[in-house]
Amino acid sequence: MYQLDVTLRRGQNLAARDRGGTSDPYVKFKLGGKEVFRSKTIYKNLNPVWEEKACILIDNPREPLYIKVFDYDFGLQDDFIGSAFLDLTSLELNRQTDVTLSLKDPHYPDHDLGSILLSVLLAPREEQREVFQTQSLRLSDLHRKSQLWRGIVSVTLIEGRELKAMDANGLSDPYVKFRLGHQKYKSKIVPKTLNPQWREQFDFHLYEERGGIIDITVWDKDAGKKDDFIGRCQVDLSTLSKEQTHKLEMPLEEGEGCLVLLVTLTASAAVTISDLSVNSLEDQKEREEILKRYSPTMMFHNMKDVGFLQVKVIRAEALMAADVTGKSDPFCVVELNNDRLLTHTVYKNLNPEWNKIFTFNIKDIHSVLEVTVYDEDRDRSADFLGKVAIPLLSIQNGEQKAYVLKNKQLTGPTKGVIYLEIDVIFNAVKASIRTLMPKEVKYIEEENRLSKQLLLRNFIRMKRCIMVLINAAYYVNSCFDWDSPPRSLAAFLLFLFVVWNFELYMIPLALLLLLAWNYFLIVSGKDNRQHDTVVEDMLEDEEEEDDRDDKDSEKKGFMNRLYAIQEVCVSVQNILDEVASFGERIKNTFNWTVPFLSWLAIVALSVFTIILYFVPLRYIVLVWGINKFTKKLRSPYAIDNNELLDFLSRVPSDVQVVQYHELKQDPSHSPSKRKKNNPG
Repeated sequence: MYQLDVTLRRGQNLAARDRGGTSDPYVKFKLGGKEVFRSKTIYKNLNPVWEEKACILIDNPREPLYIKVFDYDFGLQDDFIGSAFLDLTSLELNRQTDVTLSLKDPHYPDHDLGSILLSVLLAPREEQREVFQTQSLRLSDLHRKSQLWRGIVSVTLIEGRELKAMDANGLSDPYVKFRLGHQKYKSKIVPKTLNPQWREQFDFHLYEERGGIIDITVWDKDAGKKDDFIGRCQVDLSTLSKEQTHKLEMPLEEGEGCLVLLVTLTASAAVTISDLSVNSLEDQKEREEILKRYSPTMMFHNMKDVGFLQVKVIRAEALMAADVTGKSDPFCVVELNNDRLLTHTVYKNLNPEWNKIFTFNIKDIHSVLEVTVYDEDRDRSADFLGKVAIPLLSIQNGEQKAYVLKNKQLTGPTKGVIYLEIDVIFNAVKASIRTLMPKEVKYIEEENRLSKQLLLRNFIRMKRCIMVLINAAYYVNSCFDWDSPPRSLAAFLLFLFVVWNFELYMIPLALLLLLAWNYFLIVSGKDNRQHDTVVEDMLEDEEEEDDRDDKDSEKKGFMNRLYAIQEVCVSVQNILDEVASFGERIKNTFNWTVPFLSWLAIVALSVFTIILYFVPLRYIVLVWGINKFTKKLRSPYAIDNNELLDFLSRVPSDVQVVQYHELKQDPSHSPSKRKKNNPG
């Protein structure tokens, strides 16, 4: 066993593959037919400088390292620039060597395609054991810098104008793909139009100080076959001034029409990675600054900055063994919406200690913190070891806690626990206002696929919601039929009283009383509702179904042959999920599943009751109509939203309640708890 340390220095005089006479090169290393390294992409440069390091384990030094260089093309197949082989047997052991490799194309052996410069060090594995074990520490600074962003790029996709018709009816079903480095975003599909209105807003992280290039491609959606390419354009962020909103009309290359965008570059949010010795909240001065930033006096300053989150990833215990040696190489991924940070890898260990502190800015207090543990593999994608999902509103500040790791679906336990200590500081007024605004879309989502169990689960969930309405109708009808004379008499007298004295303000007042009644039941301990095991059972069945589907998909491509039917079934499956979730979210609002949201509903209903009591209805309708008619005149590029639906989107459905439910810990893992004074 040998270890090869490779530093990819730079490229010289690479071949141009783009129409502008340049290329966007990146490099792949392959060993034994498997990809072991891929560099970042350097845009518009024939003499790129990478300065990237790779550590590769070599089983057989007689097997050469295959190096391939490509030109990146977003939305299209990447162009091959050239390749070279590094003969490992020609290297002197334990000596760093600078190597220049000329790139060749087997189809055009006489073409000059440029060269790649490397620094390589080959050493026996035994002599490098200590270096290898501490590799994560040596590279931790580089690792930390590579994943911290220096700014935020806020993009608003407004509209498209006079796009190319791709369908037989003379229209298109356009959608847009954005890419900045490894970050991607896909817009919604606007059917049957050449002048689509999207009005979607999203943020990218900016990792390079000089900017970067956003690749944009426009596509026409076609059911059952490959989508049609409409056109492409690019936004060079280095040409845009910061802290200013730019309106861009981007003509499409290789197509017709243009896109209208709003792009804003802002300074970086307070996102950091540090060791346990560097703790912002334990430094009294920094803590006071953070508390001041989110104090009630700052409630109308920078409305997007709702709060501050600090996550200490301390250690894990009794993890699953993912390697044939009975060990794992675990690392941890911490995610908050689209913010994603990683720890270093601890090699050959089932009880790793990371001792890292991550800090995030909170844009939505209803976000869910996801912590996932993976096993690093040098020649394939990382193996999943376990995951926990923690709603920010459920966090108890300053408590070191052992969380039982769950499976991918978050429905049941897997092996191991992870020790975390989390602190959340936020401004309640900002958080309440942000609740009534559109929820941030998560860019990296798994593709929806057809599942018999998932379809059945969503059908049962919707059926339960409908049955509530049917049972209510039966109850009212039984009052009409005098099945129970005392009940019917009471209902009749209540009906006469309400109808005779009815005022519009009584509607929010009735909802307010229902919330208050449920709160009284919970506080007094008379709430007899059982934990919803029906959804939990269905989720466990779905997990088994997913495993079977994965095995079946390897044996037969049945779903591929029925792509169009599958797409329709997935749409039905998703509609059932949306309808069921809507009903469950309303129920969970009144059930005080998230107390913050239920208190917010009480405040809103109290205000509505008072307004309806004192203000005539015609004035309320007049103000509402004037606001709606003048909204586009006052703010032409405003993104449409419905405050009630935005509020309900923050309330968890029954499925999410099960996923976020904290599992009981094994008594053998009793975490050491230490409480600190909670500032608020």
